[in-house]
This record gives sequence, structure tokens and C-alpha cells, in this order.
Amino acid sequence: MAQLQASPDRPFTGRHMALVMGGFFGVVIAVNILLANLAVSTFSGTVVDNSYVASQEFNHLLGAAKADKALGWKLALGRAGNGAVRFTLRDASGRPLTGAAVRARADHPLGAKAPVVMTPREVAPGVYEAALPAGRWHVGIEVRAMGHVWHAEDDAL
Repeated sequence: MAQLQASPDRPFTGRHMALVMGGFFGVVIAVNILLANLAVSTFSGTVVDNSYVASQEFNHLLGAAKADKALGWKLALGRAGNGAVRFTLRDASGRPLTGAAVRARADHPLGAKAPVVMTPREVAPGVYEAALPAGRWHVGIEVRAMGHVWHAEDDAL
């Protein structure tokens, strides 16, 4: 019968501990540097350019939002078969909003692409279309019809 011989034990020394700690903190620091670089390169952090001016305009924006809501107009966004963005506008009773002057501005959510200003044209009663590159966009729209000015925002696909 063969006997098993034990290999001589190697003690865990200070050098081993230093290598373990150095490796651990090296990985932590490398991951932190990677994530910090990704965070800085993907979003500038700027929501408004001047927060004081934005705060002064806030009550005006609230009043305009109440007036827009009181009109009861509705907006539906979608893509047409040709890739253009389609704005479907309805009044409070659900009838198509025809003959309106429509202006729109599309902003990329993270500012990666330049804003696109559009002047949609009416292609059917209450349906307006304008060219917009593919992608995710946040669209603000201004509609002038029946002596009113109405604003809405939505996301376009």
C-alpha cells in the first residue's frame, strides 16, 4: 500500500497579503475609472443653462400649461410609412384639427444629435407630417388654430 506524503506547507506571508490587497484595490480603482469616464462621456449633466432664469419663468409656464389643458386638444405621434413623423391633432370633441399652423422641434434625449426644427404640412384632415431622422426624439409642438396657441410635448419613435 502506497503512503501519501504531505507536501510541505507554505506559509501565508506578508508578501502574499500585499499582493491580494494590491490586486483587490487595483480592480476597484480600474472599475471606478472606467465608470467615471463612461458617465462623463454620455451625459453633460446640464438640464438648464441658467437655473435662475428658469425659476423666474416657471409661473408663466404653469399658466400656459393650464391654458393648454383647458382647450382639451389632443396630440398623437407616430411614424408614417415613408418614415416621416406623423402628428394627429384633435380638438376637445375629437374632431380633426384642420387648417392649423404647426411648428415642431425635436430634441435628442441626451443631446447626441442636433435639434431638428420642423414645419409639418397637413396630409389629411387633422394629420400633419414632417421629415425626422430615425431614432428616439423628444418633440415639442406649437399649434395655432381657431385663434388659440397650444403647446404639447411627446416622444417620437
